[in-house]
This record gives sequence, structure tokens and C-alpha cells, in this order.
Amino acid sequence: MPRVTAAPAAPAVPVPVPSDASEWGRVAEDGTVEVRDGDEWRPVGQYPDGTPEEALAYYARKFDDFAVKLGTLETRAQAGGSSASDLTKQAKRLQSEVTDAAAVGDLAGLRSRVETLIESLSEATAKEAEAAKEALDAAIVERTGIVERAESIAARDLTKVQWKQVTAEMTELFEAWQAHQQTGPRLPKGTAQQLWKRFREARSTVDKARRAFFSELDDVHRAARDAKSRLVERAEALAPRGVDGIPAYRGLLDEWKASGRAGRKADDALWARFKAAGDALYAARAEQAAAEEADSAPRIEAREALLEQAKAVADEPNLKRARALLTRIQREWDDVGRIFPRDRERALDDRMRSIEQALKSREDVDWKKNNPETKARVGDMSSQLVDAIEKLEQELAEAEKAGDEKAVKEATEALAARRSWLSALGG
Repeated sequence: MPRVTAAPAAPAVPVPVPSDASEWGRVAEDGTVEVRDGDEWRPVGQYPDGTPEEALAYYARKFDDFAVKLGTLETRAQAGGSSASDLTKQAKRLQSEVTDAAAVGDLAGLRSRVETLIESLSEATAKEAEAAKEALDAAIVERTGIVERAESIAARDLTKVQWKQVTAEMTELFEAWQAHQQTGPRLPKGTAQQLWKRFREARSTVDKARRAFFSELDDVHRAARDAKSRLVERAEALAPRGVDGIPAYRGLLDEWKASGRAGRKADDALWARFKAAGDALYAARAEQAAAEEADSAPRIEAREALLEQAKAVADEPNLKRARALLTRIQREWDDVGRIFPRDRERALDDRMRSIEQALKSREDVDWKKNNPETKARVGDMSSQLVDAIEKLEQELAEAEKAGDEKAVKEATEALAARRSWLSALGG
């Protein structure tokens, strides 16, 4: 293997020294570096293994680092948009670092610039603090409002509320609370804990009442479900009785209505079975009614024919003959027998009843007209009216002769009324 020889050492490169480093710093023979800070020189460190130029350059770079930090803060303060309080904190930290800093440069001037920056930020910091306090106060008011709304819900009579609505309201408030925590100002720990305790207690009160309500509702639904299940079994057991089971089914229907709610799904399923049992009974009744109607067809035709005959009752002027005709038709009507369905029978009976009532009305009018007592009363009243008319005619003649217009008017009106009454009595 060929032997590798070391490369000759590169010649030393002179280190550039900032033009003002020598103004603010010096290097002693033992390598101690000093800086002129105000009117005094103070040591900042040692650099024994290098030239005085390298030593000054090293500590000058440290000064430049501080200067760059300060320049950045000054630029951000002038540009705006940064938090004045944050900039103040960084400036004060830099001020602490610059004090007795191990660097070579115009440290007094740097400290003066830092102090000027801190003073310029003080007013903005105060305004920020005031704005932050106002924002904090507003946040406390807003979060307190959320708590008070939750407490107002918890203070309701929770045995009489709509739980769907209440649950939605509490969920909305909890989401508002979480959003406020995430996006709003950070509240003081004591205030935040106190408000959260109130909110948590209100929420717990509502949750406890809701759980109790639905637990009780579950018990009610369970009892109603058991009761309706038994009613379904009893209804289905009526199937062999057919039409005769309908009265019992109606009784079960009344019990069903009084048994309460069993929950929508259970109610729907049980009702489907209960209704199917009833439909079977009513289907049997429909079949029976159809058979009875078919059996009643000849009787319906017979009564329709009797109604046609009964139309002659209204056309008969002689009441005795009209009554005799109707009586015969009524006897034949009863001999026809029962008709099904019942509503068809009632409709036919109603038509016959209207004919009977029409004849009775004619008989009542005839009786009033030909009743001897009525005739006597009418005759007596007619006689009195005739006498009154004669007297009023005399009074009218005397009033006309005397020219008494008022008396003429009164006599004329009275005379017209008496004549009208007499006409009504047939006089």
C-alpha cells in the first residue's frame, strides 16, 4: 500500500475585525478581552489561543447577535400587528441579556435603544391590557349567561316539560360552553371553576330528571305492553264465536283505549294483531249481513210495493177513506216481517212514517175546524169583532166629520186590524 503524506498546512487567513471593534474593545497580553462600557473598561472573557484580531472579532459577533435581535424587535414594533405585551417581554429579556453582556460593541447605546423600545411599547401594552380586560369581562358575562340559561331550565317543573325540546336546549348550551372555552379569552381559574360548577350542577339536575322520567315511562310502557298483549290474546280467542264475539270485542276495544301507550313500535305491532282479530269478526258479520240481505230481498220488494200503494193516501180527499186505506197498508206492512240489513229497514219505515204523519196532520186540521167547542168560540169572537167594527166605523165617520186627523188615523188602523182578524176567523 502506498504511504499517504500529510498535506502542507494552509497559510493563516487574517480574520476581519469590525471597524468599530477596536474602538470598543481591547485585548491584553494574556488574551483577556475587555470592552469599554460607558467610561469604564471591564473584562468580558479570554481568547488565549488566537490573535487579538480573532478575539475582538469573536466578541464583536456576539454584540452583532444582540443588535440583530434588537433590530428585529424594532422592525416588528414599527410594522404593527404583533402583540405589544409580547414584544415588551422579549425586549426586557434582551435588556437583561445585554446588561453585563460578554460582547464587544456599543453596549450602552444598545441598552439605550432597548429602553427606548420598551418605553414606546408601554402605551400600546396598556391599551392591550385594557382591551384584554374588557374582552375578559365580556367573556365572563357571556359564559355567565350560558350558566343562567342552564339554571333557568333546571328550575322548571321538569315533570311537565317536553324532553325533546329540553334536551336540545341543554345540548345547544353545552356546545356553546365548549366553543366559548376554545375560542374565547382564558378566564381566571377561580371564576372558570365557579361557573363550571354551576353549569355542571344545572346540567346534572336536568339529566337526573330526564333519566327519572324515561325510567318511569319505561315502566308505564312495560305495563301497557303487558296489558295490551293480554287484550290481543283475548281478542284472538274470540275468532271461533264469529258475529257473537263482536260485543265482547267492543268491550276489549274500550279496555285497549284505557290501557295507555306502550311505545310506538310496540303499539303498532300489537294494534296490528288486535285489529286483525276484530277484522275477522266483522268479516263474519259482513258475510251474515250479505246472506240476510239476500234473504230479505222479497220482503224489501213487498214493502216497496206497499209504499207505492200508500201514495194514494195523500190523493184521497175523504179522510175516512184515506185512513182506512192506510190502516190496511199498515197491516200488510207488519205482515211482511223483518228486513235486513237494519238500516235498509229503517229507511223504508221512515218513508212510511212520513205518509202517516202527513195524514195525521190533515186529520188534526179537520178536527180543529169541525170541533163544536172551537166553532162556538169562533162564533162568539166573530160576533164581538162585528160589534167592534160597527163601533169603529161610527167613530171614523165622526172623526172625519170633525176633521180630527189623529182620531181618523187611529180609527182607520184599529178598523183594519179588526177586519183582518174577522177574515182569519172566516167571518
